[in-house]
Order: sequence, then structure tokens, then C-alpha cells
Amino acid sequence: MAHLLGFLLLLLGLCGDLVSGGQPSAPRPLEALNYTLPTAKYRIQQAYEVGPIGALFRMVHVFLYVVQPHAFPEDTVRKIIQKKFEPSVDYEKPENIVLALKVVYYEMGIIICSFLGLLFILLMPLVGCFVCICRCCNKCGGKMHQREKEDMVFRRKCLGATLLVICILISLGIIYGFVANHQVRTRVKRTRRLADSTFRDLRTFLDQTPKQIKYILAQYNTTKDLAFSDLNNINSKLGGEICGQLKPVVIPVLDEIKAMATAIRETKEALESMKSSLDSLHSSSEQLNRSLTDVRTSVEQSLQDPQCLVQPGVETCSSIQTSLSQLQGNSELGQLPSVDAELNKVNDVLSTDLDGMVEQGYKSFNDIPERVQQQSTAVVAEIKKVLDSTGSEIDSVTQQLPIKETLDNFIGYMNESEKYLHDILPKVEEADSYWWLVCLIICFLLTLIIIFFNLGLLLGVCGYNRLATPTTRGCVSNTGGIFLMVGAGLSFLFSWILMLLVVVAFIVGANMEKLICEPYANRKLFRVLDTPYLLNEDWKYYLSGMVLSKPDIKLTFEQVYSDCKDDKGIYTTLQLQNRFNITEQLDIGQHTQKLVREFESMNINLDGIVLLDDSGKRNLQEFSECGIDKIDYASYLTQTGKSPTKVNLLSFAYDLEAKANHLPPGNLKNSMKEAAQNITAIHEQQVIPMEQSLVTLHRSVKTLQRTSGSLQKGVNKTLYSLDDAQNFITRNISSIIIKETKKFGRTIISHFEYYLQWVEYAITEKLASCKPVATALDSTVQVIFCTYLTDPLNLFWFGIGKATLLLLPALILGIKLAKYYRRMESEDVYDDDVETVPLKNMEHGNNGYHKDHFHGVHNPVLTRPLRY
Repeated sequence: MAHLLGFLLLLLGLCGDLVSGGQPSAPRPLEALNYTLPTAKYRIQQAYEVGPIGALFRMVHVFLYVVQPHAFPEDTVRKIIQKKFEPSVDYEKPENIVLALKVVYYEMGIIICSFLGLLFILLMPLVGCFVCICRCCNKCGGKMHQREKEDMVFRRKCLGATLLVICILISLGIIYGFVANHQVRTRVKRTRRLADSTFRDLRTFLDQTPKQIKYILAQYNTTKDLAFSDLNNINSKLGGEICGQLKPVVIPVLDEIKAMATAIRETKEALESMKSSLDSLHSSSEQLNRSLTDVRTSVEQSLQDPQCLVQPGVETCSSIQTSLSQLQGNSELGQLPSVDAELNKVNDVLSTDLDGMVEQGYKSFNDIPERVQQQSTAVVAEIKKVLDSTGSEIDSVTQQLPIKETLDNFIGYMNESEKYLHDILPKVEEADSYWWLVCLIICFLLTLIIIFFNLGLLLGVCGYNRLATPTTRGCVSNTGGIFLMVGAGLSFLFSWILMLLVVVAFIVGANMEKLICEPYANRKLFRVLDTPYLLNEDWKYYLSGMVLSKPDIKLTFEQVYSDCKDDKGIYTTLQLQNRFNITEQLDIGQHTQKLVREFESMNINLDGIVLLDDSGKRNLQEFSECGIDKIDYASYLTQTGKSPTKVNLLSFAYDLEAKANHLPPGNLKNSMKEAAQNITAIHEQQVIPMEQSLVTLHRSVKTLQRTSGSLQKGVNKTLYSLDDAQNFITRNISSIIIKETKKFGRTIISHFEYYLQWVEYAITEKLASCKPVATALDSTVQVIFCTYLTDPLNLFWFGIGKATLLLLPALILGIKLAKYYRRMESEDVYDDDVETVPLKNMEHGNNGYHKDHFHGVHNPVLTRPLRY
């Protein structure tokens, strides 16, 4: 226990040198940063499972609780430890006598049981000696004579049944002894593997701690790289955010101006198309009128032919003459007003490159990220220097931890402990071999005794004959009785030796369970160790004095063990903020304040952002005054809905040709047909192109009508939105830059705030989680000392003690029962008129009767069967 305690304290002291700091709650990780300390996989993962034999161990624990029901005497143990540490102790002082009485009171159950065992040890050989002497003198049942009694059958059966039950109980005790002996042997062999696994876990724990510290330091580079990436992309990170704030205001206005420039181009195209159509219609209309006039004149001249004066040509010519008035063009088409003035004004508007001005506005807006990057180059360089220096400071703080030296010292001590364990384990295994052999002999000795008892019962019952007299019993029955006597003799001979071993094992095992295992399980043992000034009269709390060099701080073994069981970090477990305050060393405000000052010194000027200059505004205003909104689009649309001629020339030509067919052959008929052909040619060559020009004119008019309908309102709205957006930029650009710069700075700083908070959290909560220490202690005390050693030892003395104790009634019953199975030398018989007739005395070897065997009998003749 001294080595174990020293090993634990040294380990806790080591971990105290490894880490330091406060205990902040875990910060919420950023999306790009998610740190996780590397963890090790330990061989011993959970508590040792005893298995089915645990039921036997619990049975022994219940027995020990009945024997020793008192609670663990914490005060008494404290006083004993204090007396032991004193250089001189006067045991005759009243307080020492009282202390001794308390110890006796606590150990009363064990003392009483031990005293009864000692009585058994003293009296058993003495009683056996007297019984042997007495039986040699034909006393105490030594005389080979059996008197007949009425309840002989009942007594024999009761004695046999009782002895059988006792033998079964003794056999159970022997089984417990065999099981316990096997458990000790197998678990001693497991001790080496468990010890190796425990040391391997401790080495893993020690190796993992430097790796975790290296990981913590390495994550600063990860954080710094992320910050550097943001700084290198400040054009998109900061400039993009500034653009994002301006975009909802600026882009719609520029899009409106761009749409207005497109509308101007479309207006020009529509006016040009309209002018072209009007010019075409003017010339085509005049030519059409001339052509139709020529045709009409030619037809009228042809109608002067004499055939028109005689039948049947009179009616036909008259009809043709009447229809010639319809052969006219639409004279209004040539009178449509020109749009040259409007087109000239639009051309004047287009002389200014409005599209170029809009593109310049877009460029002025899109250049914001580049301007931000250019103006922040010096500040970004300074911020990077601050980040590099911060990393050096954090590395310097971690370098102050005496890791390597402490690890080397502890590893050396652990190597010595492991070497000592490996040196002593062969001796333990050798001692276990002797112990196993002794226990095996004890169990086999008890087994031999039980075998004699069981053989005696078996042979006695199987060889018993109801009709045989005590002197005529068979060999099998007689052998059974002899075996019972041999079992009784061996019980007298060895039971006191067995009880001596049981008492010794009981005193040792019971005290190990009640004074070490049980108080360790309920942690009362830790509370004793946590008594102020107990282990060191100058230190109030021994553990805090050893680890923190501040014995007044309340740091207890119980609290340390509980925290380690919960897998907490050593920093929190050992309250190491009292030795090395990581919160002060990693002052988050101190490190981030430098970054805040650098970001505050960042001066970004984005003045000069002009969405559209004054010439562009005038251009828009001139476009609104170009006059297209004053054009009489209704008249144009009315004319475009009419035909270029008053009559359909094709129908007129078909009709003329039909009428000509009614004329007699001659020049008149030929002239009419030629005229019809000319009218058809005029329609195809002149009217159809005019109709196409009317369609184009209609489309252009519609386009201009749509544009002019909201021209003035649209231009005014665009100019108003432009002025509003420009004023917004002028008024708010500075505040937007400041706001977004602070936001960008907070993003960069948040990376390092999270990192520093995580460093503090990792060191205080996760670094060097000491569960392997608690597991190693549990493996040493609970598993090896209690489960591997104490529990099997207690089960052994419990089983062997029970078996040994039951040998006393077993030998008594065996001696009594043997007389019912052994062959007697004389017996009692009964006649009808005689009270008792003894049989022939086999000792004298003649046919006479010994005088001592007659009790007023006159006829020594057997006249009726024996009753037995």
C-alpha cells in the first residue's frame, strides 16, 4: 500500500506539472474550426467483471457483515495513524487504553469467532485423546456389545440421514475451498497481464499528454492560416460585403439607366423604320396613282370604240365606264406627316454615349473590392505580424510548462516500479504454488474424510440385513461401520490443524475485507487520508501540499479519485489554477486588443463612386423631350389599317376580264384584257410592297407608342432613383465601410478568441484526462488486492471452516452410527418367560457363559427371534 500510495501521489503530482489554467465552459465551435484533442485507446476499458463466482463472494460478505456489522471506524483509524507517526507512544495513557478498547469493540465479532476457533483447536485433540483412551478401556461405546431397544430402527435412520446431510454440507464447503484455491492460482497468473496492461495504459497516458500539447500548439497554425486566407481575400470578404450593402440600391438604378439607353436605341430604330416606311409610302403612293390614272385613261380611250355604241357592247362598256371611278389610290398615305424632327432629336441624344456612362457606373461599383484591397495592404501586413507574434507568445506560454523533465522523472520511477513488480511476481507465483499445494492437500484431506463417511454410509446401508443379529452382520455392513470409525478418527486427528489454518486465514482475510476493500469501495478510506494534518503534521491537506505546495487549499483524495473516475482533466481535478493560472497567461483580451487596434487603424476611402454624370442626366432629359410622345399615333395607325387602293385591284382585274369576255372579238376586247393584266401587274408590283410597308409602319408606330406612353414618367423616375442612390452612397458609404470593417475584424478576431477559449477549455477540462490513474488504482486495490486475493482467501476459509466445524457433529454421528453396522461380539436376546439371555461369550472360546452376562436367567436357550 505504501508503494501504491506513493505511485498515485507521484502521478498526480506529474499531471499537476503538465497543465494549468481555469475551467471555462466549452465555447461553440465555428464552422471552419472544430478542434478535437487526440485520444488514446486504453487496454483496461471498464471495471473487472467477477462472473458467476461473485455470488459466492457476496455470500461471504454477508457472513462477514453478520460477524462484523460495525461501520468502518474512521476516527479510530485516524488516531491509530497519528499514534503510529508519533516518535514515542505511551500505551498506558487513558486515551490509548480507550483507543485499544475501541479497536477491541470494532473487532469483537472477529475476536469471538477466533476465540471459538482457538477453543476448537485446543479441545479437539484433547477430547480425541480422551475418547481414544476411554474406548480402549471398553468405555464410551468401546465394548462390542449392543443392547436391544425399541427405537433402534428409528435411531439408526435418523443418525444416517443426519450424517448424510452433514456430509453434503461439508462437501459444499470443500467445493468452496477447491474453487477458491483455483481462483487464487488462476488470478495470480492474470496479475502479470493485468499489471502489464496497467503500466501500458499509464505509459500511453504519459505519451498522449505531450501529443495533446503539440496538437494544441499546432492548431494555432490552422487558425492563423484561416485568418491569413481571409486577409488575403479581403477584396471579396470586406469589399464584397460593402458591395453587398450597396448593391440593393445601386444595381437597380444602373439597370434602369441601362434599360433607358436600350429604349433610346430602340426608339431610334423604330423612328428610322417609320421614316423609311413613310418615305416608301409617299413615293409608292404617287407612282400608284400615276399608274392607275394611266390605266384608267387607257380604258376610257378604249371605251370610245364604236362597238360600245351597238349591242351587245353598250351595257358592258357602260358597266366598265361606271367602275372606272373606283380605280384610285389612297391619297391620304402620301399625306402622313414626317418624323424627321423627332429622329434628329433622338440622334442628337444618341450622340452622347449613354451606354458607356452606364458601364462606367458599373465599373465604379465593381471596383470597390479592388480599391479595398489596395487601401488595406499596409494594415493587413501589420495584422499578420500581430498574429505571428501572438503565436510566438502562446508557444512561449506552453514552453514554460516543465513537461519533459517531469515526464523523465516519472517514467524513471515507473520503470523502477515495473521492474520491482516483475522481480517480485515470480516470488509471489512461487509462494502461490506452495499455498496452492497446501490448500489442495487440505481440501483432499477433507475429501478423504468425507469419502470415509460416505463409504461408511453407503456400505452400511447396502450391507445391512434386518434378519441378521448384531453378531452375525455381514462383511459389507461391518466394513461400512469401520469406515465410519476411520472417518471419525481422521477428524479427531486433523480437524484441529485445519481449524488452525482457518483461524489464521479468517483473521487476515476478514480484516483485509473490512479495513481495506470495503472502505475503499465506499471511499471512506479516502476520507481518512483526507483528514487534516494526518499524513503530515505541518500540512492541513496532504495532497494540496504535495501537488500545489499550498497545504491550506482543500484538495482531497476522494475528490481527485471521483474526478478521475469521471474522466476529468488533471487541471480541474487538482485545482491547478492555484499553481499556474492559464487564464492569466492566455488573456484573451490582451491578445485580441492588438488586433482590434489594427483594424481600427484601417482607413478605407471609397469616395468618387459616380453612377451617372451630369451629361448622362442631360441626355436622359433630352430624350424625354425628343417629341415622340406628341406624335399623332392614332392617325398613323388609322392609315396603316387601310388599303393602298379604294378597291381590290385583283378583284377589279378579274371583273374587268370577265366583262371583256362578253365583248365581241376585236380591239376593244383585247384592250380590256390588256388593261386587266396591267391592273394585276400594278397590284403585284406596287400594292403588295406598299402593304408590307404599312405593316412595318404599324409595328414601328406601336413600338414608339409604347415607349412614348411612359417616357416622361419613366425618365423622371429613373432620374429620381439615380439621385436617391447617389445621395445614399454619399451619406452612408463611410458608415458602411466602418460597419463592415468592424464586422470583418470581428470575424478574424473570433477565430483567435475561439482558439484561445478552446485552448483554455482543452487544458482545463480535457488535457491529460486522468481516468487511467483511477483505473490503475482500481486495478491494484479492487481487482488485484480484493478480487484476486482477498475474496478467494475469504471464500477458502469460509468453505474449509464450515467443513471443519461440521466434522465435529459428523464424527459424533459416525461413532454412534458405526455401532449399528459393525459386527458385535455379544448381543441381548429375549425369551417368552425370560427377561434377558446373553449369548455365548466369544472371548472365552467355549460353550459356557460368562457370569457377568447373566441377569437371573435359568434357561439360556433362544426361544424367539431377536428384536433390534
